[in-house]
Formats: sequence, structure tokens, C-alpha cells
Amino acid sequence: MNDNVVSLIQSSPTQDLLTDLIRNGARDLIAHAVEAELNELLAQYATEEIDGKRRVVRNGYLPARKVQTGVGAVEVKIPKVRDRGCGGVKFNSSLIPPYLKRSKSIEELLPLLYLKGVSTGDFNEALEALLGKGAAGLSASTISRLKADWEQEQEAWSKRSLSNKKYVYVWADGVYFGVRGDDDRTCILVLMGATAQGKKELIALESGYRESAQSWREMLVRLKNNGLQAPNLAIGDGALGFWKALNEVYATTRHQRCWVHKTANVLNKLPKSVQPKVKEALHEIWMAETKEAAIKAFDTCIERFNKKYPGAMGCLEKSREELLTFYDFPAEHWVSIRTTNPIESTFATVRLRTDKTRNCVSTNTILAMVFKLFKSAEKRWYKLRGTPLLAEVITGVNFKDGVKVVEQKDEEAA
Repeated sequence: MNDNVVSLIQSSPTQDLLTDLIRNGARDLIAHAVEAELNELLAQYATEEIDGKRRVVRNGYLPARKVQTGVGAVEVKIPKVRDRGCGGVKFNSSLIPPYLKRSKSIEELLPLLYLKGVSTGDFNEALEALLGKGAAGLSASTISRLKADWEQEQEAWSKRSLSNKKYVYVWADGVYFGVRGDDDRTCILVLMGATAQGKKELIALESGYRESAQSWREMLVRLKNNGLQAPNLAIGDGALGFWKALNEVYATTRHQRCWVHKTANVLNKLPKSVQPKVKEALHEIWMAETKEAAIKAFDTCIERFNKKYPGAMGCLEKSREELLTFYDFPAEHWVSIRTTNPIESTFATVRLRTDKTRNCVSTNTILAMVFKLFKSAEKRWYKLRGTPLLAEVITGVNFKDGVKVVEQKDEEAA
């Protein structure tokens, strides 16, 4: 099945019963939560009386309304209060404010549907199929306003200060999209980072050309002007113009080539019959426990396949040093810094390649929607393992084969 088509699975009677059960549970949960908020307000004025009667009392409910959630439309009833005094006390639920019409889950669904190729005219049908009868309709003008809001939010975010941030590791990649009026080389430049606390965050998202050092240079210079400090290590595909730009803007940052990209590049230069053998040999390199063992496996691979496949082995050999940089960092971080998987895994759900949206979406719209989806996914990203070790990386502590190097004077003192 094409991974760019939203699959709208028909619900079975059992699934409908389960959905109704979940929806009813959500309604009851919301009712209890709102009731708790109301009781807190009433408790604040429990001792105040006017003419021998409590000043603030319950006073029925506002008209029932529906809020769209991940399980469909949920009916909510917000209680009212009566203030016998000056009338200044009113009840407003922080959980269900007056303006709320749809939950955050729906807000995240909208850009995903659009990005996956659901046209504006199909939104109502798609939402109803996903959320059940009663899903709020979305007009073309509503979608246009939403996209405009996303674009403004993304633009403001791109200008934020980074002076209070320290990213120990950064991952860079260029991801292609079908964009109106642009050629096939247009892509979205992405930079992610891991903070000193081990939290992964999106740092930058811009349009550019994947092979162009100039596009990456402009991004990095802007980030530096916004206060971004030099990362300790950058991870990316060897084909990116990113590396040349990085050397010019952040010369002290070390380089790590992505093993997933390098493996794909090497295998693409080989007949299919020999690819499994070479892939196994490459696996032995980056899975070696020490750098010395990795170098030995590297040499063995080159010697074994170079005579018959010099092109593939030349592709591997030219990145030898940058492929093994990770051995100079904590072993707990290796699984995260050997590849650009933090970017790739997120883009797996938002990549746009269908003909349906090609030449129908502008660069600004793509940037805004990808931004919204990344920020949504960011909340669920796992922190790096071995977070305390990041402080040692920042301060320049040396690591060999993933283990902290203990100075001789420290050993004598011990």
C-alpha cells in the first residue's frame, strides 16, 4: 500500500461498541474533572454569606456542546454559578475553556491529513470516517486560516533566541517534498539536537538544496547569530553540503557520518547477489566493541571486496575517519549518534511523495505543516540514555572506546 495514502478502515460493530464505550468514559471523565474545578471555586467562597445565605452557589448548566477528541465528538456540560454579591464571580473551566471546539489530538491530525494528500474538499469525509458521525466540518476558508496560523507560528519560532541552549549532539538531513513551482532538488533542511539534559529538540527547519553548502551555511549562520553554541558532534549523510558549511561556521564540531546512509550508498554500488555479504561485513565494523576492532574489520572488508568492487569500497574508504568518530564518545550514546535515525524515524510519518499533492502545496505550507508535526512528535521523543555523561562531553572529558579515560594523576590519588 502506498504510504502516502490515508487508510480509512471501516469499523466493525465490535469496534463501534468499543468506541462508544471509550467516548462515554471520556465524557464522564471530563464531567468529573470539571466538577472538581467547580468545587474548588465554591470552596474559596464557602464562608462568605449575604443575608444569611452563601454568596456563591451553583446555578445549573450552560447549553451542552460537543468537543472533538481522538474518539469522536464528546458532549460536555459546563456548570454555572450565581454570585449574590456584586456578580463578579464566574466559573470558567480551564480544562474546557469557552473557545475550545476540538482537542489537541485533532489539531495534530489536520496537518497530517493535509500533508498525506487529503485535499481540502475531502477533510469532512476523512474526519467523519476517522472520528465517527458528528465530526465538525471544516470549510476551505477554515483550513486556509489554519495554514496561515501555522506559517506565522513557524516563522516566529525560527527567529527565537538560542542563547540559553547548549546542544551536545546535532543531527542534520535534507528531506525532499513535492513543492509547487520548484524542481526536484528542492528539499527541507532539518537540524535536530540533544540538549545537555538529554532532551531531543527540533532546532531548525528551512527550505533549501540538499547538496548546497550555501543553503546550510545560511541556516547555520542564522542559528549562530541567534545564539546557538558550537555542538560537540554533528551526525549526517556524507553527501550533504552541510559538512563544508559546518567547518566554516562551527570549526570545532566533530563529524560522524550516518551508518544507515553509508550502508545504503555502498550497497547501491554492488550487484544484489553480493549485497548481503557486504552488509554483514559493514555490520561487523560499526558493531565492534572497540575502535581498534572496528579498524581491523574495516580493513578486512576493504581487502575482501576491493578487487571486484572498487567503486563500493572507495565509497566506504573515503569516510573511514568520520564513520568511526562515535568511539570517542560515551558508549551509552552510540545507538543515538551512529545514525540520523532521530530525523528519519520522525519523517517516516510525514514524508510527501504522492502525485496528488505535487505542484499543489507551496514551500511555506510544507514548512509550516512539517513544523507542526515535528513539534507534536517532539513531545514523545525519548531522552538520550546516559544523560549525566553529557556534562562530561561538554567539559571535554576524553572517552576511548566509549569509556571515560582516567588521567594518571587521578589513579594515583585514588
